[in-house]
Amino acid sequence: MPSNNNAGAPVEQITEKRDLHTLTRGELQELLAAMGQPKFRAKQVEEWVWEKNAQSFDEMTNLPKALRDALGERLTLGGTTEVARQVSSDGSRKYLLRYPDGVSVECVGMPTRNRLAVCASTQAGCAMGCAFCATGAAGLARSLTAAEIYEQVMHVRDDFNARVTSVVLMGQGEPFMNYDATLAALRRLNSPEGAGIGARHLTVSTCGVIPQIMRFANESEQFTLAISLHSAVQKTRNMLMPGVRKYSLINLYNVMGEYVNKTGRRPTYEYALIGGVNDTESELQALCDFCEGTLAHVNLIQLNEVEGSKFRPSTEARAADFVRRLASVGVEATVRNSRGSDIDAACGQLKQRLR
Repeated sequence: MPSNNNAGAPVEQITEKRDLHTLTRGELQELLAAMGQPKFRAKQVEEWVWEKNAQSFDEMTNLPKALRDALGERLTLGGTTEVARQVSSDGSRKYLLRYPDGVSVECVGMPTRNRLAVCASTQAGCAMGCAFCATGAAGLARSLTAAEIYEQVMHVRDDFNARVTSVVLMGQGEPFMNYDATLAALRRLNSPEGAGIGARHLTVSTCGVIPQIMRFANESEQFTLAISLHSAVQKTRNMLMPGVRKYSLINLYNVMGEYVNKTGRRPTYEYALIGGVNDTESELQALCDFCEGTLAHVNLIQLNEVEGSKFRPSTEARAADFVRRLASVGVEATVRNSRGSDIDAACGQLKQRLR
């Protein structure tokens, strides 16, 4: 039996450093107090983390160097690594970002004149399995933390060197299957001590997870809600969106009525027009019946093609037919211009890799 020359020697405990983004203000204050620091240091540190998106403790130049070194010994700044970036002919930029555990996600920055919109992901991959969406094809890796969602927006901000004016959580994942982290990220994006983006310029897109829609309606902030509808015919919707099969259209219709009554806010229905699938006359009539008399706005999108998919986009003429028919029953509809489709950055095309 081999001898153990280290017998009786104390075992060194290796503790993993905690990401500073995960500390509450109270925890940060407690840590700094234990280090003999005055209370105002917590606000200084938070400004560097949340407003300035510091990537290292050395950037925190209004902190004493000894404190920066001490923080670096105890904590990390988490952070993302940009694995790849593509630039579209329309100026949009798609990023593949990797987190410290090796999980990666995509996000998109979309500039328009003096505005900058960001499409961010709430999960790495997606478990909803929508038939026309590239993200769901690979399944779900994991949900993201609030900080990881927030960091996507800050990464885009810093790359464009411009203030982000709006954020849509329409990237990879189903936000309402990661509800708590999604709300925490929205609140940080809205906070003057974060990105400072107005609540009505922060939008969550859900496939229609009914229990969480009413939970969302009871939040105090004026965040915006979009529903991925894609068909008002139950059989068609079940085929296109199997992940929400258990949430029937009649129940969705009822809960959206409750949502509007509770919040007074106007929801959006997202509808990707797929040739010969949900752009037929019967599908159009069903959509008119579903939306007539409601406050909803319909956002029509000509399906963005996905490699290997059997689905093809509807025509521009058919999209115009939808706009006219919906208008005839008092429903406002617009055809949304997809951004970044030439780099697979448009809706339904995000798949955690860059070509």
